[in-house]
Amino acid sequence: MKASRIAAAAAAAGTAVLALSAPAFAHVSVQPEGAAAKGGFAVVDFKVPNERDNASTTRLEVNLPADHPIASVMPQPLPGWKVEVTKSKLDKPLTMHGEKIDEAVTKVTWTADGKGIEPGYFQKFPLSLGTLPENTDELVFKAVQTYSNKEVVRWIEVPKEGQEEPENPAPVLQLSAATDDHHAAASAGKTENTAGKTEKTAAAETSGSDSDTTARVLGVVGIVIGVAGVAYGVLAGRRRTTA
Repeated sequence: MKASRIAAAAAAAGTAVLALSAPAFAHVSVQPEGAAAKGGFAVVDFKVPNERDNASTTRLEVNLPADHPIASVMPQPLPGWKVEVTKSKLDKPLTMHGEKIDEAVTKVTWTADGKGIEPGYFQKFPLSLGTLPENTDELVFKAVQTYSNKEVVRWIEVPKEGQEEPENPAPVLQLSAATDDHHAAASAGKTENTAGKTEKTAAAETSGSDSDTTARVLGVVGIVIGVAGVAYGVLAGRRRTTA
């Protein structure tokens, strides 16, 4: 009896722990597909789980960070969802590919055309972002999740280092160190130029070698012809003397 009671108590405790820890994992989050390097482009996925048993998620609103505006924001079409991109004027214009940009995307909203995200499921909402800022290690995206029963959950609390995760944390994208693509491209260009010079040098050396060989052959032929001419002259002289 004691053993069965202990087992039952342990099971109940385990269930309670799972029940308390589950909400910490079931919130809107953002993760890159690959790397999200500073100064580069990246595709990121906003993962939205459905936390309700009696309602579906029918709308997601993602607000882009105003302190680090991103010039290029492109959503990927999703079956069953309508997407709306909102742009706003910037206080400080951005420069991208040598052009100044005075407005940027500040909000992306997905609205379900059908059932949305039903209980027990999750959905990923991809965005292409670039160029990513170089003066920060992370980007905070505040998100608003709306259910079919009109309930609204605001994932807008900014997590702080050294403190417990807030109840409704905002999605945070961690940025990796900037890649050295420009230097790599320059290095590749130098390698190609060096290779080109090497090929030209080799071709010049081959051409010079061919010229030297031709000259030597012609010299030998000239000597042979000269010797033959001398021999012919000697023989002709002897015939004349004999006659």
